[in-house]
Amino acid sequence: MELDELHSRLVPFCREMYANKAADVTDVTKMPGHAGFSFGFTVESAGSCESWYIRLPPPGVKWQGTADVLRQVAVLNALDGGPVPHCSVRWSGDEPRWFGSPYFIVPKLHGDVVGLTSDGWVSRLDVETRRDMARQAMTALAHVHEVDPNQASYLGSPIEFADDVVRWDRFVEKAADAQRLSLVPNVRKLLLDGIPTDAPIGIFHGDFQWANLFYSLQGELLAVIDWELVGIGATLNDVGWIATFNDPAAWAPGRNVGTVMPLADELIEMYAAALGRPVPDLNWYRALAAYKFAIITGFNLMLHRRGKRPDPSWEDTKHSIEPLLERAGALLQG
Repeated sequence: MELDELHSRLVPFCREMYANKAADVTDVTKMPGHAGFSFGFTVESAGSCESWYIRLPPPGVKWQGTADVLRQVAVLNALDGGPVPHCSVRWSGDEPRWFGSPYFIVPKLHGDVVGLTSDGWVSRLDVETRRDMARQAMTALAHVHEVDPNQASYLGSPIEFADDVVRWDRFVEKAADAQRLSLVPNVRKLLLDGIPTDAPIGIFHGDFQWANLFYSLQGELLAVIDWELVGIGATLNDVGWIATFNDPAAWAPGRNVGTVMPLADELIEMYAAALGRPVPDLNWYRALAAYKFAIITGFNLMLHRRGKRPDPSWEDTKHSIEPLLERAGALLQG
């Protein structure tokens, strides 16, 4: 949706929600990120000024799976009243009257996600502050996993372990630079042969990593954001995911992994401390995360090169496809 069109839709919406026919909408902007279907805007009404964030599904797709923005509403509502920092939903709906699609709106935060470059804002904080930021994140994750999934029944049934491996097959077939994915069959077999038999099931975030953790510039965790991949299933997948993103052995040189925030083993220890009990061996979950992201990279590289979703960052990330798969194999083989 173009910004002018969104503005024209937001004005009557906000005037009705604010019960003020003189309410004005300003500063409609596209928010940063890969999806590109999130926008910020400000409402001036009766002398007050409030900033908001609206999420819409991608245009031209079925409102299912990750394009079903009401899945995010379900989990955000389930977190209300609990200890997980998050953005409470102010307005949401599935009626097309306002925006032509389902939508949800939350307050716009002031701060930033963690940047992992050596010259980013986080790198200028002291080491203990950064360690505390990580501790806040892993504590929040433990609290997410303790939420009763029945409070978010809209998310559906738990994802089976085997399904979480084989559902990526169709993306392998469409990936660019197919030669980089030559280890996929071997890692896939190792994952299926080593499926955990006893694992905690609950709400998982699906993409729990620094880019989806929003902090004040002083290092206070303000919200876990971007719940697009939320679901019910093995909660330790989230731990494996953030561990992989902080495991230098899984990435090509030059990715700045581990130069700003704590490494995987320390993050796992923080999670176990917050949970109050040891966690099972996480190698399988870490391997699955590396396997998934290698395939995701190949698929998104294809979308970029075909102009379907341009994002040149995937041309850099592609160099980590082989290291990710090699690390997955090493973890699964002990």
